[in-house]
Amino acid sequence: MWIYKYWINTRTPLYSFLFTVPLFFIYEIGIFLTSSSDMVSMRNGADALMRQILSAFGMNGFYWMGVIFFLGFILVFIYQKQYWHDMEVNSEFLPLMLAESMAWAMGLYFFMSNVYILLMNPNGSILIQQVTLAVGAGIYEEILFRVILIAAIGGILGFIFQWSDMLKNWVAMVIAAGIFSSFHFIGEYGDYFSFNIFMVRFFAGILLGILYFMRGFGITAWTHAIYDLIILTRITMK
Repeated sequence: MWIYKYWINTRTPLYSFLFTVPLFFIYEIGIFLTSSSDMVSMRNGADALMRQILSAFGMNGFYWMGVIFFLGFILVFIYQKQYWHDMEVNSEFLPLMLAESMAWAMGLYFFMSNVYILLMNPNGSILIQQVTLAVGAGIYEEILFRVILIAAIGGILGFIFQWSDMLKNWVAMVIAAGIFSSFHFIGEYGDYFSFNIFMVRFFAGILLGILYFMRGFGITAWTHAIYDLIILTRITMK
């Protein structure tokens, strides 16, 4: 029964946001400690893209994403409150979620290292920038490519084809994985395109998408961030 409660409760939006708040603070503190002249060049790609979208609506500045994140947290808190009689917030679950995320991250690292392709190539000039980028990728790439993109594509597919929720979500996840892989070849710090590298990252996107469906946003974001930190450790120790 305890394991069942852990499995069900920890994939809810409430636990996901509670679990990712520390990641968000680590990222924003890293940004705060970085000089303003380095901010634009070091912010991770998904974060920069989302901020450009916000700029199109007149929301300029580096901290709008933080405001939106906390607004999302408050909305989830209010929405989940009506279900609290069926679910308790168990603080013991949070360290277990961290341990689970570490296990998934090691599995992802094992998969990626065996094909000699990485999801991350940190471009910060100092360690704090590289750590900030690694943590930011976990938060913002998962928000963009799993939470937002899967929901958006799934909604469009459901409207056009009238598919079942399961079918539209899985097709949306595959499409989002393709966009996720393509994203690594875009921009000043993007890799040169290679079909083999594209396919490996595509499958990595599918793995993260499956994890998102199974375990929710929080554990997926931490898994991605921990994986990137493992890569960062490997790079800096060379």
